[in-house]
Amino acid sequence: MKKMILLTVFSVMLVLGVGCSSAGAETTQENPLLKEDLSVIMETIYENSGLELPNLANTELTEENEAYFIGTNDVDYTEALASEPMMSSIAHSVVLLRVENGADIEAVKETIKTKVDPRKWICVGVEEDDIIVDNIGNLVILIMINDSTALHDAFTSLAE
Repeated sequence: MKKMILLTVFSVMLVLGVGCSSAGAETTQENPLLKEDLSVIMETIYENSGLELPNLANTELTEENEAYFIGTNDVDYTEALASEPMMSSIAHSVVLLRVENGADIEAVKETIKTKVDPRKWICVGVEEDDIIVDNIGNLVILIMINDSTALHDAFTSLAE
């Protein structure tokens, strides 16, 4: 009888221990920078990329310009910021979008990836392989620049 009681108590403790440990494993510390203003995040990405870039201007996305920057008006977001050269002969565009928590991020990324125009500039463009659409939580980035790896790495490092 004592063995049965001990076995039952041990089983309950095991179940509670496993349940608590898995709940703790799901919680992660999010980089507080990801809650900052998009211009601060954009600046951090550029600083961490190590790239020398032309003079860049940030532009808030509006209903009038979002099709130019992300290729469509069919993406819902709470705020968005684009960064492009003021004057340059290189193809360069980086867009940060913050979408609602719980939004279908994969659908947002797919829509942008398929709709954005990699030749939107008059004389220059980027190859399809140089278009990156990624996310960290509800923060989505679109990178269109030749050799986009450094900017993408700088963005993904924000998740660490």
